[in-house]
Order: sequence, then structure tokens, then C-alpha cells
Amino acid sequence: MDKETFFELLLRIMERKDHWSWPAFTSGMVPRERLHFHLEQEYGTYVRDFPVMAGWAYVQCPIAEVRRALAENIYEEETGGLAAGRPHPELFLEYARGLAMDLGRFVNVELLPAARTYREFLDHATQRRGWEIAAAVVTIFIEGTKNERGEIDPAAPRQAQKPLAEHPLVKHYGLALEHLALTKAHRQVEGNHRASAWQAVLNHAPGAKRETVVSAMENALAHWLSYRDEVAAACGIERAPDGRPRLAVKR
Repeated sequence: MDKETFFELLLRIMERKDHWSWPAFTSGMVPRERLHFHLEQEYGTYVRDFPVMAGWAYVQCPIAEVRRALAENIYEEETGGLAAGRPHPELFLEYARGLAMDLGRFVNVELLPAARTYREFLDHATQRRGWEIAAAVVTIFIEGTKNERGEIDPAAPRQAQKPLAEHPLVKHYGLALEHLALTKAHRQVEGNHRASAWQAVLNHAPGAKRETVVSAMENALAHWLSYRDEVAAACGIERAPDGRPRLAVKR
């Protein structure tokens, strides 16, 4: 597989990282009393341990240039020393704190079945499949969005950045702007992180490994979609016949 094909296949996978339920979370449709399921599952599935997952890619990688990029990512995520001022997992909990959620629920999150399966996949992919798959799954898939093409391809349109006051948690749930520290940090560092992540995988993953990286990314997407199906259900959202989200009909 040549580099251009590899790049395009990975971009197409990322463009499918788009769950049918997401408009429910961005429009305020999710009942406030159920929103904690979303944050808890995100925290327990990957947010809390993201620096460790990136660390697994680091310790397996023999390429100094890639390790340096990973080390910078880990340092910011684990300490906030480059931009955020605090570890990113701690800043994620500011969302919950600002929404007056019980932070005790985040100490030992009980993962939903599909979330547990997704996490088991992430652990295997980062610890047992080599640095190429670990780096792709952690720094491209987990950190990335469906808008990756616009972030790294100068010829593609870039998604406009909305004011913080338009953040769904602020607009629909009354979250104070002071609790958006993680969002602010991401806006400061994610541009460089995105470029570094893609350059590491595209420039240094051997040609013989590219097919397995694509396969791992496809599996990551499948597990993620199932996981988000389950979170949507826990939050009281179901898929209507037209494919759009709606509040679950009581039966």
C-alpha cells in the first residue's frame, strides 16, 4: 500500500467517526439528569487513562522523532505544562463539577458493556500491536474527529471554530465558561498535535504495516460506534426511523 492510499483510507475512516446520536448532545435534547452517563463513560473509557495509552505507543517506538512528538503530547496531557496548566483528565472533570454532578461517580466508573469492550480493544491495540497501531489508534482515532481532512489538508475546507459561549454545555445546560478549561486548552494545542500525529504515522509506519494499521482503525471505529449506541440509550436517546435522534419512547 502506497503512502497516498494509506493516507486516504485513514481519512475516510475518520470521516465516518460520526454517530447518529451526536445532534442530541449538541442541541440539549439529552435530559440533564442523564447527561452524567455520557461524561462518566467518556472519562472511564479513555479520558482518565489517555496519557498512559499514549505512553504505550512511546515505549514501543524505536524512532526518536516519533517519540519526541509522543512525549510532548504525553507531557501536556499528563501535566498541562505546555498550555492547560493542569492535567487534561482533571480539566475534563471541570465539566462535571460545573454541572453540579457527583464527582464520586467518576472515581470508579462502571463501564457499560460496549464501553468495556471498546476499552478492552484500546488496551490491546495500544499494548500488544506495536507502536504504529498504538500511535494511530490513540493520537489519530481517539484524539481526532470527523473533520480531520480540514485540519491537515490545506486544500480542504476547515471547520469554523465557534465561540465558547456557543459550546453545547454552556448554551443548553448553563455551564459557566470558567469550566471550559479543557476546551480552551485543546484549542491551543490540538493543531500541532493533529499535525504531529499524522506525520508520525504517515512518515514512519513501514509499508508492510499500513494494512494492519488501517484494519485496526476500522475496528476502533466499529467498537466506538457500538459504544456510542449504548451511551445514547443510557442517556434516553433512540434512533428514529428517519435516522435522527429522538427522546426514547416509553413502552
